[in-house]
Amino acid sequence: MLSIAPQMRILVAVEPADFRKGIDGLAGVCRGVLGEDPFSGCVFVFRNRRGTAIKCVDTFSPMDEELYYRGRLIDAKDVASIRGIIGQNPGASRRQLSVLVCQAWEWRQANGAWRDMVCRGLMLALERAGHIELPAKKFSPPNPLAKRVKPACDFEVDDRPIGGGLAALQPLEIRQVRRTDQEGLFNGLVERYHYLGYSQPVGEQLKYLIRAGDRPVGCMAWSSGPWHMGARDRFIGWTPRVRRRNLHLLAYNTRFLILPWVRVPHLASHILGRMARSLSADWEALYGHPIYYLETFVDRERFAGTCYRAANWRWLGQTTGRGIKDKAHRVTLSIKDVLGYPLRRDFRRRLCEGGA
Repeated sequence: MLSIAPQMRILVAVEPADFRKGIDGLAGVCRGVLGEDPFSGCVFVFRNRRGTAIKCVDTFSPMDEELYYRGRLIDAKDVASIRGIIGQNPGASRRQLSVLVCQAWEWRQANGAWRDMVCRGLMLALERAGHIELPAKKFSPPNPLAKRVKPACDFEVDDRPIGGGLAALQPLEIRQVRRTDQEGLFNGLVERYHYLGYSQPVGEQLKYLIRAGDRPVGCMAWSSGPWHMGARDRFIGWTPRVRRRNLHLLAYNTRFLILPWVRVPHLASHILGRMARSLSADWEALYGHPIYYLETFVDRERFAGTCYRAANWRWLGQTTGRGIKDKAHRVTLSIKDVLGYPLRRDFRRRLCEGGA
């Protein structure tokens, strides 16, 4: 229960607040809109956008609780460390400060690179919550993902029909083409011939171009796994905490394309089988860690998922059709089958490590 003392100040936010931002978001409103220190001891009153609820807050926690950010535990000592680095480097930019924090914490990606972009996100969140004060932004680099340019499709490709048996295509080459001169061809083929077109993968990612001789016959893309998927999480035995820790140890098949003029029985399942044997090593070579599990969605309104089943992928359940941005709990997307493929017998033990 909130107790009001006679000398206590009460500040009311006239404009509605987004309650989904949590206590840190409301602290940012106190500082940025009301011009008041959220730790001053005042009572702050907010209303939601619909005008159906109010929230009264008389104290904001000055970082006395631990929080997780992108898999890292952040506590009061970490915040004090960031403050110290900011104070010791008054002329440093935000980017430079993020690198200095990563160096002080030895905060690296699995491939050894500094996690400076993630660190900048953490520092922005801490500033918005009133825990630190960052220097003014000096430069805003262009964001290529904010306005994405579709891949070029003005290339020529040999589209003469390819048929016959699988043996006639050998030797079949499956080459990883991300960050190579063949990546543009991969992107263009997916944009032109896949029913979903090309979409930039999220997080860690690999792209494969499949050729028979000098002719491309297919494409396959892999990326970091979806944040939450009920059927998968139950199958693995993940709690939310363990999922946050180990999500990077699986790969999600975002695109699988057999070019439309290729009609070769069992080609798709053959490619899936070969990918299962080589993908983890390729992933470790680029990102510094293996993967133990593969997953994908199959839109049953379009496909039966036969090639995945023929390659021994397992049906785990279905999506809810609501998507990650759902707020109204309504089905707005097509319901898809969830399929998974463990790469090791002990995949559950490895994916659940660190859960204690």
